Amino acid sequence: MPMFQKGDVRIRYEEVGSGFPLLVTPGGGLNSRVSNWPTAVFNAMELFKDGFRVITMDQRNATGGESSGPIAVDDPWGAFADDQLSVMDHLGIREFFFMGYCIGGCFALKLMERAPARVRAGVLVQTVGHWDEDPDVMYRSGRDTWAPELLRRRPELNMETIERYLHALYRARPDFVYSVSRDFARSCETPMLVLPDETPAHPLQASIAVASLCPNAEITVFPWKEPPELKERTLRRVRTFLRAHLPPGMR
Repeated sequence: MPMFQKGDVRIRYEEVGSGFPLLVTPGGGLNSRVSNWPTAVFNAMELFKDGFRVITMDQRNATGGESSGPIAVDDPWGAFADDQLSVMDHLGIREFFFMGYCIGGCFALKLMERAPARVRAGVLVQTVGHWDEDPDVMYRSGRDTWAPELLRRRPELNMETIERYLHALYRARPDFVYSVSRDFARSCETPMLVLPDETPAHPLQASIAVASLCPNAEITVFPWKEPPELKERTLRRVRTFLRAHLPPGMR
């Protein structure tokens, strides 16, 4: 798989298909990596390669992935956005669509905040977000699932640093989708399509909040994964949404 280095960050990425660029990030929380695609709710790499240049990547420090970099305690969401934008810069891509699964909903809104002129539209699939009934579900996932393997690989790190990092990710802004404020969401003009879920890590209330606050957001029916005919219709809606936001002359 292609790799590139930017300072002390090393990124592994992959691309398939041709057409307008579509950056997609699989689910898995902090273990979001390319190898997760076969078990995703739908495989964007396969589904959209016939109409788009689809790009994906291992996120920084994901277990089982090949991307690595510092533990960005001071600005973790900004560091992820910088990595994602660096992939697009490396490929010579200015404007693109973004589709994020799970933690990718947080990535999406941070990218829209960081680079509003570059993200033409976003699709948020089963976004991570604050759940009133268990506000620490993502913190525990990072501490108990992601951190132990990272500490084995990176002996220079310690649990104190990891806990500060997880606090900055999930507790510093314990509301909404963690990566941006509700005030930013109200001001974000980027078109969005939200595909909701209802699990502790992907609470329905987070998807509804995105769709309610962001002025150009749409939301699909819920549930949408079953029966198969409804899922297929929802996926056609995703494709239609993306095509509607292509640059003039490409629609």
